Amino acid sequence: MEMLISIITVALNSAKTVEDTIRSVLFQTYSNIEYIIIDGGSKDKTLSIIQKYAPLFDERLKYVSEPDLGIYDAMNKGLGIATGDIVGFLNSDDYFENIDVLESVAAAFEKKETDAVFGNVLYVKNSGRKIVRRYSGKHFRPWQLRYGMMPPHPSFYMKRQCYVNGGGYRTDFLISGDYELILRYFLRKNISYQYLDLDMVVMRLGGASTRSFISILSNNSLELIEACRMNDIYTNWFMILFRFCIKIGGVLKWLLIPYYIRKNDN
Repeated sequence: MEMLISIITVALNSAKTVEDTIRSVLFQTYSNIEYIIIDGGSKDKTLSIIQKYAPLFDERLKYVSEPDLGIYDAMNKGLGIATGDIVGFLNSDDYFENIDVLESVAAAFEKKETDAVFGNVLYVKNSGRKIVRRYSGKHFRPWQLRYGMMPPHPSFYMKRQCYVNGGGYRTDFLISGDYELILRYFLRKNISYQYLDLDMVVMRLGGASTRSFISILSNNSLELIEACRMNDIYTNWFMILFRFCIKIGGVLKWLLIPYYIRKNDN
């Protein structure tokens, strides 16, 4: 019997982008899915868009529209509703790169006994389609979490039973609740995992965790250190700042690769 995959989307005034998100779930070739949308009480047309597509999912789409206490509270609401064997999150301004992403995720879990699977994420600017960065989980190792590095959360799928046993997202984080959760599961719960060499999600730049370098350097760094502290994982400012050197290097490499290709072709 095919495993059921629960996809959770958290939305708030996302009318400009949520339709792309919903359609990318609707057209997945893997049909045994449960789609859950948690809307924070949007004032725009987000809810009407959700209601327009709900009948097309043949009762596989569940949605809630009510105020919440922030993104991680909303994500926990989704976890409370989910009944799938596997759970993944798809942001309301992101969308699946291909129609067979969930089919590949299911195959990875079925092929090898594992607690979690993750892959790659592509970044584009706002509503554009030009890829400006590729965030790969290929070289991730759990020890890197001490440096603030983590696998790309939008590509992260984990067994629901893990959430049942180990809890969901802490709501006292502003933008690093996903890091704290992954840190907790990899370094405290010692979950098993596998990397899936697949570009899974296209993510629009400009969200809560991608607004500006200064925002990341200040607020995010403080939260990363706090997440380690509360889980009794050692880190320090120098280790966390080292992460940004690696990030900048990765972005520059991605931007310069087309230049070198053009240069070698001439």
